[in-house]
Amino acid sequence: MMRIITGTARGVRLATLPGENTRPTSERAKEAVFSTLQFELRQAKVLDLFAGSGQMGLEALSRGAARAVFCDASKEAVAIVRENCKKTRLESQCEVFCMDYAAFLKGNAGRDCFDLVFLDPPYAPGWVPQALQGLLQGRLLTPGAKIVCETAQPEDVFGSHSELEESFAVLKQTRYGIAHVTILQYQTPNGGEAQ
Repeated sequence: MMRIITGTARGVRLATLPGENTRPTSERAKEAVFSTLQFELRQAKVLDLFAGSGQMGLEALSRGAARAVFCDASKEAVAIVRENCKKTRLESQCEVFCMDYAAFLKGNAGRDCFDLVFLDPPYAPGWVPQALQGLLQGRLLTPGAKIVCETAQPEDVFGSHSELEESFAVLKQTRYGIAHVTILQYQTPNGGEAQ
């Protein structure tokens, strides 16, 4: 059972997709992530890019984020996200897109900037670094933005794209069961970490 841990929608049980196609973030990992980010959420603009059930973006809204954009390529997942937006009564702060993550990033280039991004794709090598590159190329991050990545291995965050390490500082890396959660901070091009 998944639920919102705290905030305005505290305790609301979330719908999830049946089967093994999605892998929800464990409650322990979610609690740890949000305790790290608790001072980053007020009025933040959030992107939940491989949204699944939408639990990470909705948790952020419940805790004070201003707006969340959800994107998933699966029609079934998007239907679940919409249902959960209604269940939490946060739908007025939500935008939901059914499309491939790369198409979303390319289509929104220069249009939007996010303070917090959740990247929890299927455990396929290359997806997280490709998403990070798309965020950079599309200028979709505010200075000092935080990115939460969930991967099978810590090295999957940057993969073979070592140049990404110049753009993102690793703030925290923790293992929860089979998942490795890495929190990054976007380094502004001049090398600063604008907070």
